[in-house]
Amino acid sequence: MTETKALLECVPNFSEGRDLEKIEKIVAVFRGRDGLRLLDVQADPDHNRLVVTLVGTPEALRPALIAAVGVAVAHIDLRCHSGQHPRMGAVDVIPFIPVRQITMPEAVALSRDVAQEVAETYELPVFLYEASASSPTRQNLADIRRGEFEGMADKLRLPEWQPDFGPAEVHPTAGVTAIGARMPLVAYNVNLASADLAVAEAIARKVRFLGGGLRYCKAIGVELKERGIVQVSVNLTNFSRTAVYQVLEMVRSEARRYGVNVAGSEIVGLVPMAALIDSAAYYLGLESFSMDQVLEARLMD
Repeated sequence: MTETKALLECVPNFSEGRDLEKIEKIVAVFRGRDGLRLLDVQADPDHNRLVVTLVGTPEALRPALIAAVGVAVAHIDLRCHSGQHPRMGAVDVIPFIPVRQITMPEAVALSRDVAQEVAETYELPVFLYEASASSPTRQNLADIRRGEFEGMADKLRLPEWQPDFGPAEVHPTAGVTAIGARMPLVAYNVNLASADLAVAEAIARKVRFLGGGLRYCKAIGVELKERGIVQVSVNLTNFSRTAVYQVLEMVRSEARRYGVNVAGSEIVGLVPMAALIDSAAYYLGLESFSMDQVLEARLMD
């Protein structure tokens, strides 16, 4: 019997969504590697952000990520970077998500090993976050990123914000990186038929948990200048407890206060099937529906 190998998903985010040459240099690192599969590449010029989705063994992921960080550090200069998505580093965040035959503690151990090697190899300050965090105050990525690249120099001077690995000063061009292990996250954006950023920001404040909204929801307002509209950009950190349809319906409800319609929505990167099935069951009014009734789910058993 063939031994089943441990697999993780990894979704590194790079602060470059416009320069196709730089994007290709980063993505090329992940191609043609044994034990590693490049599942998805999404480059967003408005956010000026590259999101790469990988799945592979720990042994294959580690060297590929170390190499990709090197490419990003060499080619991305945050002093010249602007975009709608908050960012603090050329490699902004590297999350590890257990998929098969690997526990969360093992994923945490891998994230710490990668963080240490990245810090030592490229003299890059690295914070551990989510399940890998060294303290409860560092679990939330938004708390670590607050201040972004421009405010990190002052932040790292504070005793409570010393990096977990690497120098206690910002890399002059590549900034700061966060690395950690977490559960699957759904990146979901709702586009509004409006060009008023203040409306999107007001709705985001109502929708996100910190504003009294949905429990496992993080949200910000974003301007999509090329399309002439604004967006409520959402991260769902536990889609089984806060569903995608709940986000859409709450955004719609809040948008009505401003006389604004929802123009559409989008998923960024890959999404667990269960997250979409949950919303499909809601909108179709299905009773007692389960994943066991999905043909593709049964075929993958």
